[in-house]
Amino acid sequence: MATLEIRDLHVSVEAEGGPKEILRGVDLTVKQGETHAVMGPNGSGKSTLAYSIAGHPKYRVTSGQVLLDGEDVLSMTVDERARAGIFLAMQYPVEVPGVSVSNFLRTAATAIRGEAPKLRTWVKEVNEVMTRLQVDPAFSERSVNEGFSGGEKKRHEILQLELLRPKIALLDETDSGLDVDALRIVSEGINRVRATGQVGTLLITHYTRILRYIQPDFVHVFAGGRIVESGGAELAEQLESGGYETYTEAAGVVPR
Repeated sequence: MATLEIRDLHVSVEAEGGPKEILRGVDLTVKQGETHAVMGPNGSGKSTLAYSIAGHPKYRVTSGQVLLDGEDVLSMTVDERARAGIFLAMQYPVEVPGVSVSNFLRTAATAIRGEAPKLRTWVKEVNEVMTRLQVDPAFSERSVNEGFSGGEKKRHEILQLELLRPKIALLDETDSGLDVDALRIVSEGINRVRATGQVGTLLITHYTRILRYIQPDFVHVFAGGRIVESGGAELAEQLESGGYETYTEAAGVVPR
């Protein structure tokens, strides 16, 4: 069973006047088949957690560990982390001009699987997932995310998730900017991946609306760069009615 272990993680970024600590001792374990929702206000460090695990160079780990099946993730390059089974769906997916969606997906699958998928079965697989996500097949020949709407970009992220089948999926505010229909389609894609029982999911969100479609096993409240409360799905309901103020006050966070 794949397991991601985050132990006393501290992360800083460069800022005016010197390094600024964002994460202040995060401890979290995500196992294959589990879904963890990480919730908290803006600036609490949720996205920093995802990008630090994935290896974004902006974020500097100053202490702590991130282990995947006992292997040191922090010593791996970004592409090694992806090949090891870590997948990041970004809040703002980037455009990649000149690289078609079809080439991008097949190249990524080849890197992850260790060999190029057989073309005939691969095309069938891609088309099936595109149909489920209501992605126009013509998008295959377009440059990655170039000219895509917000909803199209997010569906393309979930298309990658379904095809690449990682061990651990880090989904950073996947619901951001989605209308009701797009949110439902994206959530259904995430649920299909969850139903395999083969992926551990870390779902980062501000709001509970995506949790109406995706039932988390665990909910964690982030404030002041660390987890200040954990519980089951009922914790998300408490946040919906009571907000984050109680938790941010307890963490000594001054509202922006």
